[in-house]
Amino acid sequence: MNKKALITGASRGIGRSAALLFASHGYDLYLTCKSRLNLLEELQDTIRSRFLTECTIFRCDVGNYEEVKQLFSQIDRLDLLINNAGVSYIGLLSEMSASDWNNLIRTNLSGVFHTCKCAIPLFLQKECGRIINISSVWGNVGASMEAAYSASKGGINALTKALAKELGPSGIPVNAIAYGMIDTEMNQCFTKEERAAICEEIPADRIALPEEAAEMILSLAEAPAYLTGQIITFDGGWT
Repeated sequence: MNKKALITGASRGIGRSAALLFASHGYDLYLTCKSRLNLLEELQDTIRSRFLTECTIFRCDVGNYEEVKQLFSQIDRLDLLINNAGVSYIGLLSEMSASDWNNLIRTNLSGVFHTCKCAIPLFLQKECGRIINISSVWGNVGASMEAAYSASKGGINALTKALAKELGPSGIPVNAIAYGMIDTEMNQCFTKEERAAICEEIPADRIALPEEAAEMILSLAEAPAYLTGQIITFDGGWT
């Protein structure tokens, strides 16, 4: 019986690469996106034809608890939850609107709470399961012009550590990956010059590919269950 994984925010970037990689390793997948369902449909077709694994897609705003509950009402078994959905905001905190703040925190942090809350009962039923939260180096050290984003990812890091302690006795590891600069659509907001300047600060001298980020998720998904409560930094030595 194939393992089943839920990947949120899978229509592009790290989520899409993770979906392809996990399907290639025989996982059956539940994939979500908030708005770009056409991209998720294309990904579903690719996975089904290339890997012959099950792939079920959902339009779901993880920041909306009622939508997450509806999503989980259609899932009867789950082995792995990958909380990847997220949004960014670049700008001065003093110029950020309250609605922009609330939307970012609702998606990035409350979304993780919503999916974890719904997934945990499924894990406890069979006393196994894993949670991997996608975080950022800015959750570790903070970033100017990205205060709200940093706060949301710092919250994910704290939630990861605390939840790992709650679920440790049940044998359910909870970890997070704090990514540095990954070559995704989210980071296309930076100019060529800005990207070059960032590369100069990274000891690995380049921006990571989404496929490399996905490999890190897979390695963590297959790590010994004793590894839990960790925020693993994947940034080419940047921070």
